[in-house]
This record gives sequence, C-alpha cells and structure tokens, in this order.
Amino acid sequence: MLTAMFMLVILTMVIMVLTARVRIASVRDGTVPATYYSLMQGDEIPEFVAKTTRNFNNLFEVPTLFYAGGAVYLALDLTTQLPVTCAWVFVAARVLHSIIHLGYNNVMHRLIVFGIGNFSVLLMWLAIVNGAN
Repeated sequence: MLTAMFMLVILTMVIMVLTARVRIASVRDGTVPATYYSLMQGDEIPEFVAKTTRNFNNLFEVPTLFYAGGAVYLALDLTTQLPVTCAWVFVAARVLHSIIHLGYNNVMHRLIVFGIGNFSVLLMWLAIVNGAN
C-alpha cells in the first residue's frame, strides 16, 4: 500500500514540475502575463497552461480519499490483498488519466479511466471497512 501511495506522490510531483515549467515558459514567451497567476483569473490562457493546471488540481481531489484509505489500511495493520490491488489500479488509472489529459485529450477515454480509478478507490474503501470488521 505504501509503495502505491508513494507512486502517486511521485506522479503529483512530476505534474507539479511540468505545470511550473509551463507557467514559467508562458510568462517568458509573453503568452500569459505574470499577474494572471496571482489570482488565476483574467485573459484567455493557452490550452496547455490550462490543462497542466487542471491536471495538477485533479491530483488533490479524489486522491485525498485514496491517501486517507491507504493511511487507514496501514494504521489498522491490515493484510488483505484487495485494497492493495485497488490502490495500484487507482495509481495506474491516474497515470493514464494524466497521459491522456496532457496528450491527445480524448474526453471519453479520460472519462473511462477516471471512472475506473474512482471505482477502485470505492472498492478499496469497501475492502478496508470489511477487513476492519
């Protein structure tokens, strides 16, 4: 479980660095004024700036449920395999989601992978609750 959680942290850090690089480049090349980033409001921004920002933000939404479930699993010293398998499915889904989102961005593909990831977190939690009883 801990390794799966760590891998999601690594993904989050990679996307954070990518987002920072895209933002810095957008200011340097003049496509986005530096003042835009103070409130994230204003003029139209390039698509890739919006996508990297949104992808980074996504890594702090449903993943909070994943991290909480992982922490509960570890704190209860559970040994059942299903929550761990679900955790790895979630991590794989988040990696695929980021690749699709920042790549060719097919909304249906992204939605399917996003749904698989979310379902795996729900299943992970159900297995943890069942294992704790």
